[in-house]
Formats: sequence, structure tokens, C-alpha cells
Amino acid sequence: MSSPLQIGLLVFPRVTQLDFTGPLQVFANVPGAKLHLIWKRIEPVPSDSVLTLTPTTTFADCPQLDVICVPGGGGTNDLLNDEEVLDFLRRQAEGARYVTSVCPGALVLGAAGLLKGYRAATHWSAMEMLGQFGATPTKTRVCIDRNRVTGGGVTAGIDFALTLVSILVDRTTAEAIQLQIEYNPAPPFTSGSPDTAPAEVLALLRERGAANQARRLEAVKRAAARVM
Repeated sequence: MSSPLQIGLLVFPRVTQLDFTGPLQVFANVPGAKLHLIWKRIEPVPSDSVLTLTPTTTFADCPQLDVICVPGGGGTNDLLNDEEVLDFLRRQAEGARYVTSVCPGALVLGAAGLLKGYRAATHWSAMEMLGQFGATPTKTRVCIDRNRVTGGGVTAGIDFALTLVSILVDRTTAEAIQLQIEYNPAPPFTSGSPDTAPAEVLALLRERGAANQARRLEAVKRAAARVM
């Protein structure tokens, strides 16, 4: 392991904060790790909730990372064809030990050409889009394929980060962090997956997300045409 371990998470307008604050909390407990929140400029970035985020470094000033992570959220639609973002990810991927994502952050990796020939996970609503970037959609909370480690939707980011810590450091460290943050989920309902959610709940969510899904699909098609 390099010293210190350099871990960077992309922040961007309309990021889903739990996509990166979950992993961030895990990574913050890795002994000796140096964490970076990265964006184009050092200025407040609105999340998709009331929370506003402040980057700690810019693309230009970011050191070579051991781990680069792209979280998800509605804002990923705008990143899929943003060459400044995609170029940064490609540059970092050349030297990074692990290239990672949470939720539809995987689509951004795909748009950068970083998932061709890899298995990858993402949010269930974006799963079918991964194939347009030459990736193999994999329905799992955490998908590991060589040095690509991708997490499923939102809360899977904690599983992803703990899994990655077990690889980067060791299992004992990962388990100690899990205990420290008391990550012992026992959800009150079984509606956390489209496979188990009541049909009416799934239909409601699909209806609410239809407009964003259409915008995302259009952005994916444009990005895939360029990448593939």
C-alpha cells in the first residue's frame, strides 16, 4: 500500500450525497488515508438534497490517486458528455490502483471508455444502459472485475467501500470500520430492490423517474456513440 493512500471522490452538481458520504465515512477511518473531494473548481457544489458540498481539490491540482471513485445521482447525466470530466477520469485511471463507482457513476466510467470488457454493477434503473459502453451488467451489491470495483445503488456504496478496504488493507480493518459505524442494516421493509418491492411501489417510482430516465438514456446514447 502506498503511503499515504490517496483516495479521491468526484463531487458534482446534483450528486446523490449518500452515494459518496457512505464510502467517505468508511474511507475516513482507514489509517493513513488521504481523502480528496474533486471538482473542476473550489466552490460550493449543490447535491440533489439540501446539502451543499465543498471540493477540497480541483482536477488540475489533484494528485495521482490510488482510488478514484465516481458516485451517482441525477447530475451524472450531465457528466456523460463532459469531456473535461471524462479526460480527468481517463488520466487518473492510467495510474490508479482501483477505478471505482457507486450507483450510476458506473455510466460515467463507461462514458470515459473505462468499462469496456468489464463486469460492472450500478443502480437497478441504469443497469440496462451499461451494455452500451461495452460493459457486462452484473446484478450485485458490489462487483469486482480486476481493478474495477463498482457498487450498486446508493446504500450499496457502504458495502462497496468496506469491500475495497478489505482489499486495500485487510479484512480486520474493514470489519473494525464496519463495527465502528455500526453498519448492521435491518431494513423495515423489503422494498429495497425491484425484485422484492410491491408492484405498485415499483410502478410509482418508475413513473416519478420517467423524465430523468429519458434524459439519461439520451445522454448515454450520445456518449456510447462516441466511445464505441
